Amino acid sequence: MEFRSAAAITAYDDVVRTGRRLLVALDFDGTLAPIVDNPDVAHIHERAQDLLISLSTQVRTIAVITGRPARQVLALGGLDEVGDNIGATGHELVVLGQYGNERWTSSGRRVVSPKPPPGLASLISELPRLFRRAGVPDAWVEEKGLAVGVHTRRCPDPKAAFDALLPVLTEAAEARHLTIEPGRFVIEIRAAGMDKGIALRSLIAEHDVGGIVFVGDDLGDVPAFQAVLELRAGGMPALLVCSGSDEESKLRELCDAVVDGPDGVMDLLDLLSERIAVAAG
Repeated sequence: MEFRSAAAITAYDDVVRTGRRLLVALDFDGTLAPIVDNPDVAHIHERAQDLLISLSTQVRTIAVITGRPARQVLALGGLDEVGDNIGATGHELVVLGQYGNERWTSSGRRVVSPKPPPGLASLISELPRLFRRAGVPDAWVEEKGLAVGVHTRRCPDPKAAFDALLPVLTEAAEARHLTIEPGRFVIEIRAAGMDKGIALRSLIAEHDVGGIVFVGDDLGDVPAFQAVLELRAGGMPALLVCSGSDEESKLRELCDAVVDGPDGVMDLLDLLSERIAVAAG
């Protein structure tokens, strides 16, 4: 783990001392799971399940906050079983899907979800025409129920395809009062009014949290990073960790520490669990 300043080391020590009142919140893709060309075959890191269960005994709550549908993350991460194990210790696992619009908890055991936003269905039907307009006929579409993701990672020139599609899709989304969310060679279109920052604040209030660790890797995590920075300015112990990527620099500018992708995230979770246990005596 690479700390970006002396203040970042202090922030790490502060969250360790928070211990049993800590919320540990993580993104899924690029954080708990390696990025792959086909998101349908992504899989949680082989160490993640055991580490999440172990860490849960040392902190208040563990949450996964993702742009994916909650049911998909539960399946790809085996998080139903992880939730069973965490629940057995008297703690809770929370999964917030679609940027916080969907909710699953290890105590509730069902996904609570709103209806798809107006305008999304018409936008999806128009995507082939928009792709032709942008000159990117081979973009890949991932329908998520409450959102749609347009991926360019499989295109011959992913960055050029992304840059060509972004203004075209932004115009179409704004005409329907939908939110556009650029990511790592993916453009997501979804309902306005919810982001990972709002979702994170609701978790903190609900679980009476005394400190926060948030780990993310992409532009969709920026609102959560900004929310954590505001909470820390108000006196809450907090640590922001970027799961390192050469494709995204914005989070590096905001974070306290950088780790080497999901492998580094696993090392962080392991060390955090050990440090909190020692601090608690």
